[in-house]
Amino acid sequence: MTNTKATVLGLGAMGAALATALVRAGHATTVWNRTPGKADALVDLGATAAATARDAVAAADVVIACLLDADSVHEVLDPVADVLTGRTLVNVTTTTPDQAKEIAGWAAAHGAVHLDGGIMAVPDMIGLPGASVLYSGSATAFERLRPLLDLWGESAYLGEDAGLASLYDLALLAGMYVMFAGFLHGAAMVADAGVTATEFARRSAPWLAAMTGGFAGFAAVVDGGDYTVPGQQSLVFSDLGDLLGASAAQGISTEVVGVVQDLIRRQVDAGHGEEGFARIYESIRQPA
Repeated sequence: MTNTKATVLGLGAMGAALATALVRAGHATTVWNRTPGKADALVDLGATAAATARDAVAAADVVIACLLDADSVHEVLDPVADVLTGRTLVNVTTTTPDQAKEIAGWAAAHGAVHLDGGIMAVPDMIGLPGASVLYSGSATAFERLRPLLDLWGESAYLGEDAGLASLYDLALLAGMYVMFAGFLHGAAMVADAGVTATEFARRSAPWLAAMTGGFAGFAAVVDGGDYTVPGQQSLVFSDLGDLLGASAAQGISTEVVGVVQDLIRRQVDAGHGEEGFARIYESIRQPA
């Protein structure tokens, strides 16, 4: 995999970071972006800027798409599909699982090998410890390209189903965004007491980090299917009425916490109040 010819389509913050890692590792890297000028810094590093998407695809053995969405992938690649034949398309654009599968089928129909990727990192993390990228699709392509893929972060292959990387990516993002929303809710609660968001963050970060240690316990209960296992915090005890009341008294929205309370109440109302908090998993799996 020495000096693989690679093309990166899309030079937003993430695409530029991926391309930078390739150039610095010595790979012949062609870059293309719809907005002129975005390639300048990469050209200074040693990349080659293509005038058109067709030229960019034709220049490489491996085509990396890091675009806005699934529609953007088709807008860029549909007109040049004939050039994709015999090449490998690594699509790290954020999509839904169904969209990832559709793009995989489209690529195969045009003679291209497809690998879907979900990037679990922000641009500044690319190539550094802590960055990881999840892949699904062609196992052969993953193994062949592994040295290149590892330049971006720890590479994990999930299976032949092209939608798996996207599914896992979005599932992980669900936890992240709900956590962020919870932090921002807390910051809003203490704001009128003169507490800055910065000060609140200093207390929140170690607390939330410590609480992630509970994931394994919740997972064991969910996988075992027995929410009566001793040692759990009950749903009745987990009632968020006081939290909702205090939030309302501070004059802030209760939407974030209200969602969790609704999940709790559904299980309590169904007669499961003495069972563990992890049972809200059932409220999520079986929406009302």
